[in-house]
Amino acid sequence: MKEQFLQFIWQQQLFIKDDLSTTEGEKIEIISVGYKNSDAGPDFYDAKIRVGEQIWAGTVEIHVKASDWIKHNHGIDRAYDNVILHVVTEADFDVENSLGVKIPTVQLKYSSKLYEKYMHLILNKGPIPCSDFLPNIDVFYIKTWQNRILIERLERKTDNILRFYYANNKSWEETFYQFLLINFGFKVNSLPFELLSKSLPYKIISKQKDNLLQIEALMYGQSGFLNEDIDSEYFNLLKREYEYLQKKYLLKPIEKHLWKFLRLRPVNFPTIRIAQLSQILHSNVNMFSKIISCDEVEQIKQIFRVNVSEYWLNHYTFGKKSPKKDKHLGELSINGLLINTVAVFLFAYGIENKLEKYKEKALDLLETIPPENNSIIEKWDTSFSKPISAFETQSMIELYNEYCKKGRCLDCSIGGKIIIKENY
Repeated sequence: MKEQFLQFIWQQQLFIKDDLSTTEGEKIEIISVGYKNSDAGPDFYDAKIRVGEQIWAGTVEIHVKASDWIKHNHGIDRAYDNVILHVVTEADFDVENSLGVKIPTVQLKYSSKLYEKYMHLILNKGPIPCSDFLPNIDVFYIKTWQNRILIERLERKTDNILRFYYANNKSWEETFYQFLLINFGFKVNSLPFELLSKSLPYKIISKQKDNLLQIEALMYGQSGFLNEDIDSEYFNLLKREYEYLQKKYLLKPIEKHLWKFLRLRPVNFPTIRIAQLSQILHSNVNMFSKIISCDEVEQIKQIFRVNVSEYWLNHYTFGKKSPKKDKHLGELSINGLLINTVAVFLFAYGIENKLEKYKEKALDLLETIPPENNSIIEKWDTSFSKPISAFETQSMIELYNEYCKKGRCLDCSIGGKIIIKENY
């Protein structure tokens, strides 16, 4: 038995209410179970109960055994002095608060079927604990919960963005640049791209915005790729430019060994990603301002539709020639950047500036992008109807990572409905 399950029973009022009384025989009426507390302190606040003829308002604490009150040191914690009811399944101890006042205790009774369904979810070893029950749940209900989960995901990511935003003296351009670089690593090289963004601020890039060669010199130099000797006119030109800019801006490059090439297709090598990124930064001054002014998805995509500079058309790494080939950023990669960077920033911008239209713009953008296909989405194939957009796949990813994988069935609207509904 877990306290979380008892909290769920209390919050949803699934306990047997007939002849509810304290362990001392006083009749109880639950006027309000209160609101679940996500911070330190008693489990529920703003509860209201009638004990005998007296109405009490305050907090409620829930334990499996009453003696857990002592184990958790609540009896000497003044934060628990306002507890008006101790809710347990086993009343093995009479408890008092730090003032020596006895706390009324009630033993909850509920249908054993509720606990059986809860244990079925918890003990299911599959990736989606509720997969056996999902066919019985109305698709509309599932979609509604998915919508809420997507908002949760965007709000969670917004919190992270705003931390960077305030650390960057409220610069949206600097913050967008940092997250763009992180996501340009496409997980495999996210860390070195993040370190690159911190070692090379956007304000420096923006000063060289009219000169692609200097932007490339800064990007490759700060990435550690110019700390060697290669017989190449282009390489040596970059190296000379970088040496000048490095002294001018007092730059310290990151270590080259941080970049990963192993098991990557050549078109995904970090050297090519840097070439693509340099073109994007060169072609789009104040990129975030440009993005928020776009009215159409295609306009945003056009920002990322760039080709590499001439040298990289027949190279994947410095000094090793290859057959000439365009190296545009692929449509899947562009969609990934729109999902993980652009949409999240539009949402964050809307929250920070209290402008609903940008939050709506973020959601509309996700609805226009095709669904993602990855290992997490595959886990849902036998459970959900096939997703039709990134709007849905993003919610599926969040649901799996933040609920299914963490065993948070009781916090999930779908899990809760399965436990409560009698015919599931």
